Amino acid sequence: MKKQIAITRSDLPAASVMGLIEHSPIASVVSNPRLPDNPIVAANDAFVELTGYDRDFIIGRNCRFLSGEETKPWLTEEIRRGVRQQKSVLVEILNYKKDGTPFQNAVLVAPLFDEEGELEYFLGSQVEIDADVPTLAKARRVRAVEIVKSLSKRQREVLQFIAKGLLNKQIAHELNLSERTVKMHRSILMKRLDVPSAADMVRLAVEAGM
Repeated sequence: MKKQIAITRSDLPAASVMGLIEHSPIASVVSNPRLPDNPIVAANDAFVELTGYDRDFIIGRNCRFLSGEETKPWLTEEIRRGVRQQKSVLVEILNYKKDGTPFQNAVLVAPLFDEEGELEYFLGSQVEIDADVPTLAKARRVRAVEIVKSLSKRQREVLQFIAKGLLNKQIAHELNLSERTVKMHRSILMKRLDVPSAADMVRLAVEAGM
């Protein structure tokens, strides 16, 4: 396990990014790819509860501390490939809690860009899957696809760009809309998708294959 990176105030995500995960019931983190080894710079309470690690231990470390003896290296590489290519990736991987308990983990990693279109952070979220009920992960994906299908064409377009980590201003430019209109669509999407946070909206979109 690599040494913990010292995190300064300037390395921490902006309040708007923190808002992505703070109130999400899904275990979530934000990492900073501009720092060596892409360390975690924010973790919500659900992540602390899921993994058993204290926040002081989590901050400054790469997520690989969740890996263990039976973690498949090719799945870890799949996550790294998504990071390198700055694309969203969703994989099911065996991870380990602080007490050594293994758990099947549906991991999402998605890029977040700044106003200049430069990579700023990565959003990571983890959903524990019951090893005895492997169809749960499939059920989540099927449900996500059905929900997205119920959206209008414009709503799906906005959601797709949200899933890619673009800001409202960038989405407005891509779709030739006003920023105000994009904000309206984002608000409608939160209600239509019935999600409590932007992080959950991103995860649902990726689960749906966006």
